Amino acid sequence: MLIEQAKMSADFRIEKDSMGDRQIPNDAYYGIQTLRATENFPISGLKPLPTYVDACVLIKKATAIANSELGCIPENLATAIVQACDEVLQGRLRDQFIVDVYQAGAGTSHHMNINEVLANRALELLGGEKGDYKTVSPNDHVNYGQSTNDVIPTAIRIGALLALEHCLYPALSEAIATLDNKAAEFAHIVKSGRTHMQDAVPVRLGEGFRAWAEILTAHLGRIETAAKDLTILGLGGSASGTGLNTHPQYRFRVAEILSELIGQPLTSAPHLMAAMQSMAPFVNVSGSLRNLAQDLVKISHDLRLMDSGPNTGFKEIQLPPVQPGSSIMPGKYNPVMAEMTSMVCFQVMGYDTAIAFAAQAGQLELNVMMPLIAYDLIHSIEILGNTIKALSEKCLAGITANKERCHNYAESSLSLVTALNTHIGYLNAADVAKESLQTGKTLRQIVLERGLMDEATLAQVLDLEKMSQLPD
Repeated sequence: MLIEQAKMSADFRIEKDSMGDRQIPNDAYYGIQTLRATENFPISGLKPLPTYVDACVLIKKATAIANSELGCIPENLATAIVQACDEVLQGRLRDQFIVDVYQAGAGTSHHMNINEVLANRALELLGGEKGDYKTVSPNDHVNYGQSTNDVIPTAIRIGALLALEHCLYPALSEAIATLDNKAAEFAHIVKSGRTHMQDAVPVRLGEGFRAWAEILTAHLGRIETAAKDLTILGLGGSASGTGLNTHPQYRFRVAEILSELIGQPLTSAPHLMAAMQSMAPFVNVSGSLRNLAQDLVKISHDLRLMDSGPNTGFKEIQLPPVQPGSSIMPGKYNPVMAEMTSMVCFQVMGYDTAIAFAAQAGQLELNVMMPLIAYDLIHSIEILGNTIKALSEKCLAGITANKERCHNYAESSLSLVTALNTHIGYLNAADVAKESLQTGKTLRQIVLERGLMDEATLAQVLDLEKMSQLPD
């Protein structure tokens, strides 16, 4: 019995909170509140996103520096906390952030997980033992002047800004450049246009790719505009926006330090209570992501249509094959990158709906649905960025054109008859189109047989290059 007790004391430490004592594994950097959360919320197995952890730890680093400068916590404790933050930001202790995404309202469980890990690592750096919170406290030192209620909405802002800067913006820029390159490559290839999934007047293949580049460029601008709201922080509002237990200069100084840490201009909100209550900035950014996702679905579906075949579809372009497409049909290749893009976009649209519901579900001084918003928003940004990067590199960059097939479709399109309207009249043109459809003869043949135009004039009117040229 004594041996077992000694072994237990060697393997575990005792931590205490307002609800009592619990055994914590000695090698764990999390503490008692994290343990309770893991027991209470065995929901999804999803853990906090690394970018979200980074955002929270950056806040803790900035607050430790600010509170030390303002004389609110001892300098040696702040130094240890900052060092612990730097270690986490460099990739250490990542397995210690273990609270399920679906957890206590407002994100208190995840917040305390962050506080406990940083406090225990700071204790070690100071030569102490994990769990000796009289020396470095998760609440009194790491969390000095803070509340879940102002830290978590700030972490969502910082996490989203980081994800946009490091993931989505570069991917969108790369895709735009790739589409512009393809537009130049395919500039003189004429193909049949299609509206209502029916033949339409000719267009240039290259201009279709340029249109997509313009669409993505516009979305990039919309997202950047929406993201400006994320730079206004409610940090310093403490529990309900009044700034209780904070130094008068704290909120301004911490915004300055965070600006330096992430390399983006951040400011303290003019009204901290408003910044804590409203989730509108997150809804705005999410809405811009949904808007992008909807156009990406359309582009990915267009790519699949244009590549359909090889013998029974359009096959105007060839998407690069990246893996075998069937477990039973040999030699089959599928447009898997475009398919994946649509699936991710559907998920982003679903996240946007969830974010909208969560954003309106707050009451009085707090929105308790922030853990859902944090995960869904940052995850949306990152999976969209990763998707666009993969689509650009493994699909768009390697597209080739089937020039002959494009030309044949354009030449055989009944919609060429549109160009004849002003020369032979709408009714004559309609009769020509009807005969072409019934007999299989080309429009050119029928017009010449009927003597409606001479050959030289007809060649000028049905000049595919000229017809498909965009106006200056």
